Amino acid sequence: MGKDSYTTRTGMNPLLLFLCFTTFSLLLFPQVNAVWIEIPGSGTKCVSEEIHTNVVVLAEYYLFTHHENMTVTSKVTSPYGNTLHYNGNAIHGQFAFTTTETGSYLACFWLDANGKHEEGTNLILDWKIGISAKDWDSVAKKEKIEGVELELRKLEASVTAIHESLFHLKDKEAKMREVGEITNARVAWYGLVSLGVCILASALQVWHLKCFFQKKKLI
Repeated sequence: MGKDSYTTRTGMNPLLLFLCFTTFSLLLFPQVNAVWIEIPGSGTKCVSEEIHTNVVVLAEYYLFTHHENMTVTSKVTSPYGNTLHYNGNAIHGQFAFTTTETGSYLACFWLDANGKHEEGTNLILDWKIGISAKDWDSVAKKEKIEGVELELRKLEASVTAIHESLFHLKDKEAKMREVGEITNARVAWYGLVSLGVCILASALQVWHLKCFFQKKKLI
């Protein structure tokens, strides 16, 4: 009764209120994709991201340092070890690719040996994946949409991406369940074989002791 009277007084659809609130949240709290990385003076610092196939990845990185001769080398590899990006002697760089493999993509950074670096430095990595990597300004200009309609298009793309991610997780869970069932079956067979070996060994020990006592005429 209270909800119906509220809707009647305001004259607004609850779905419209939800869409307006969601759009306002997206505008007020944009997604932050930047990662702050501390690179040691000697050694390599890596970050990884689990990504499935056919996903667009865009990234840009900046080196923060007060040393003029300090630069960084970056290398991005796929789950199967293929090099997707390599750049050396840089303080700023970017890379872009579309994934063809499902798994963990690795981005590694290390300081170049063009100077002695006893201390490390910091690097900002702006890593955008999927929907975040899409150029919505170009989409808005091309399709002549703006405001709430553009935000609804973003929400639709986000829902599609979540739906695909759920299917990916479902397939991954099915594979893990299959591996678990195979492992449980092998463990069960191993347990049965181990029990059989123990019983056989006990029987042989009893038989050996019986024969020994009989030879000694103790029984």
